Amino acid sequence: MNAVRTIASHSPNNIKRAYFTPETIQAKSLEILEELRPFRKVRNNLDFDPGRAALLILDMQHYFLDETSHAHIPSALAVLPRIRKLADVFQTADLPVILTRHINSAANARLMARWWRELISETSAAGHIHPDLDLPDAIVVPKTQYDGFYQTPLEEILKEKRIRQLVITGVMTHLCCETTARSAFVRGFAVFLPVDGTATLNEAFHRASLLNLAHGFGIPVLVQEIQTAVETHSRGR
Repeated sequence: MNAVRTIASHSPNNIKRAYFTPETIQAKSLEILEELRPFRKVRNNLDFDPGRAALLILDMQHYFLDETSHAHIPSALAVLPRIRKLADVFQTADLPVILTRHINSAANARLMARWWRELISETSAAGHIHPDLDLPDAIVVPKTQYDGFYQTPLEEILKEKRIRQLVITGVMTHLCCETTARSAFVRGFAVFLPVDGTATLNEAFHRASLLNLAHGFGIPVLVQEIQTAVETHSRGR
């Protein structure tokens, strides 16, 4: 019965619930990470190696972050400062930062159009990346599907820069982040998933997605863990 009530409470008409706020994000992310601890079996070949890592920031656009947008993600603004801090640390260490921008046309949307009905067009202000992530040295990769690798130059960019590990942040945890993480894994990239650097519509989706990924596709971490490792790497060069 509890499972039934949980599913019913996240019906399409009642799907959005803030689970991260600036005040709660630290405690909540630690709680989630603790539940995932049994799956944090970091093998020797999957230790985080900043020198071979890139930061990927998925779809942090006005469409999802603007509170006046019908597609607003309630917890997204809480993770934004942490993602920005991580981006600054990566750029200071001269490590790649890549942002995706989800943009569709009628020609490339495919099932996105039938599933969601509304498309984020190239000319729409809602499609712009949030100004807090205005990073002049970052690479911006347009994408048309959940998967950041699908028909984009992302894999080529990573290979050109000799990247073997990917820190995946942004929105939504259970859609674009999860799909891209799975796609990265099958392409041979070790995946690291900041619990407090990703967000989605509600806590149930967030936890379920991270649990699935932690079992076979990526390693759940905190932003601070990645930040400390990159800063240590930078000082040691």
